[in-house]
Amino acid sequence: MNPLFHEIANTVRGLSIDAVQKANSGHPGLPLGCAEIGTYLWAEFLRYNPKNSSWFNRDRFVLSAGHGSMLLYSFLHLSGYKVSLDDIKRFRQLNSNTPGHPECRDTDGVEVTTGPLGQGIADSVGIALAHKMFEQRFNRPGHEIVDNKIVCLAGDGCMMEGVSSEASSLAGHLRLNNLILIYDMNYITLDGEWKESCSDDQVARYKAYGWDVVVIKNANDYAEVKKAMDPLRGKLKKPTLVVAHTVIGFGSPHKAGSHKVHGSPLGEEEVKATKANLGWPQEAFYVPDAVRGFFKTKGQEGEKLEKSWNQKFDQWKAAFPDLFDLYTKMADHHIPSGLKSELMNLKMPKPAMAGRKVSEMCIQVLATHLPYLVGGAADLSGSNNTTIEGSKFITADDFSCVNIKFGVREFAMTAMANGMATTFLRPFVGTFLCFYDYAKNAVRLAALSHHPIIYIYTHDSIGLGEDGPTHQPVEHLAAMRATPNLYVWRPGDANEVKAAWWHAINHLTGPVALLLTRQDLPNLEQTGGDMEAKALKGGYILISEKEPSKPIDYTLIATGSELHLAVEVCNQLTSERGKNVRVVSLPCFKLFEEQDPAYKKKVLGGNIGRRVSIETGSSFGWERYIGLDGIAIAIDEFGRSAPIEAVMDYFGFTVDKIIKKLLST
Repeated sequence: MNPLFHEIANTVRGLSIDAVQKANSGHPGLPLGCAEIGTYLWAEFLRYNPKNSSWFNRDRFVLSAGHGSMLLYSFLHLSGYKVSLDDIKRFRQLNSNTPGHPECRDTDGVEVTTGPLGQGIADSVGIALAHKMFEQRFNRPGHEIVDNKIVCLAGDGCMMEGVSSEASSLAGHLRLNNLILIYDMNYITLDGEWKESCSDDQVARYKAYGWDVVVIKNANDYAEVKKAMDPLRGKLKKPTLVVAHTVIGFGSPHKAGSHKVHGSPLGEEEVKATKANLGWPQEAFYVPDAVRGFFKTKGQEGEKLEKSWNQKFDQWKAAFPDLFDLYTKMADHHIPSGLKSELMNLKMPKPAMAGRKVSEMCIQVLATHLPYLVGGAADLSGSNNTTIEGSKFITADDFSCVNIKFGVREFAMTAMANGMATTFLRPFVGTFLCFYDYAKNAVRLAALSHHPIIYIYTHDSIGLGEDGPTHQPVEHLAAMRATPNLYVWRPGDANEVKAAWWHAINHLTGPVALLLTRQDLPNLEQTGGDMEAKALKGGYILISEKEPSKPIDYTLIATGSELHLAVEVCNQLTSERGKNVRVVSLPCFKLFEEQDPAYKKKVLGGNIGRRVSIETGSSFGWERYIGLDGIAIAIDEFGRSAPIEAVMDYFGFTVDKIIKKLLST
């Protein structure tokens, strides 16, 4: 073993505890305990080029236990990524590129945002699946341009979280042999000892999932780590779990092996004692010249690795120009010039169609032209209508398909999409809107990370009818609309569904959610025409008041399945009650808010009469548009189990009941 590796491990320990101490905040336990594992990965195992963190065939490293971020930042700094020593010194400070948990938009070399435990495992499964798909699409005998490894480091907390079970089960089922999960098994959680809340046999568990398992009895011994992991560089048959037994806080004389070292600075005296115990200089943020020299050479080797791959890539490109064209289109997320027209002119076979059915038709058009579009559902592809025609579902023996069966795993599916979205793929994933609750934290990370994912949430209201309140979303719209950087669409008919899909495909800086109906909706003539002037503004005047010179009595603002109801209410108020009424469609709040002030004022500004919102969901948030004196036709309780007509009538979503409420309020 190169004796310098011992120095590298201690360099990382020193940088980590100094950064945490300077910030007076952080988690020193994992970096101290996993320094040998990290050293082996970054000094010997991983193939990377710090000069190009987006190299296509790089190995991917994901720190699922994101609280141990200083381990990752230390290696990124030493390896030559855009993380300086000053950045290390600004750990956890405002606007630094070394935040408390790894964030992919902030720090060069961070693959995915992690921190909420367990999600990094699912992200890694998504990345691994994407690269298995790339292997089959691009590799040809003698021209293998995809052969990278996806390595994830997780802790006890990650393994306890249910999302790890969901994702690991699917990874084993698909035999993702490019995936290595390293489990830092130190038997310590934030609250105390692991055994106080867990007694799982992790080896048996992962073998049952269909993984291979390697156990390192002392992962603070570099030689043991190397002996166990060197064989994993070769071609594997299954995903592999490496159970690495470490001592949390290794080197700390008074806190090692204790939960006290998990999430708090060591303290100045313990930092000194730890360095003395390790035989390390007391100088803060000390990096030996030999360590810098090693990683300078390592970086040059990484540049040579990519250069060699580029030569292989050029040979592949010359031999398979059609595959290179596919590669380029996927890398660029190319959209053909005539696709918008084809989508918008898509004819509906019936005058009334469910939003999910229209979405299905849109998917077929888009998938024909967008080879990077892949998708699936959490065991609901037949209900969400997410299947791409002409393609089978991915199996362990065939990754050439574009349909994915995620099983009943909403959380893992959504987190896997986060990983997939960091590649050339554009994933869409589906489930019932009510089950957004299972996936919420992964959606939040997607919004935080600006991942371009498309969520298809069907069965979007009490319109489910007989399935009842357990399946009828009420509060979900408000929660989703409150999420920064998440575009939430609730289209009211076929034209608005097409507009929503067009926006989603073109939006590459964050996730988009499409909330679609189970029940048929009439295709409204007023929604047709130029989508740029209508739905693609997020909100627009669907029906103008008949007498512009007179005061407006009511402005009805509706979304989704209630849009046609607003039209019917308007027609009766106008023809039978002599009222001057405007109808506004507001399918995407966020997109509407991004329009210029003059446009928003034209649609919803000034004296436009009594403002009325009509939506089968919580009234929360509608105050922005209807004001304190407005009328919210909404549902601020849970739903009921009954046929759809009975449920709608019970909650007042009929023309007669809405008009009665307006005239009596």
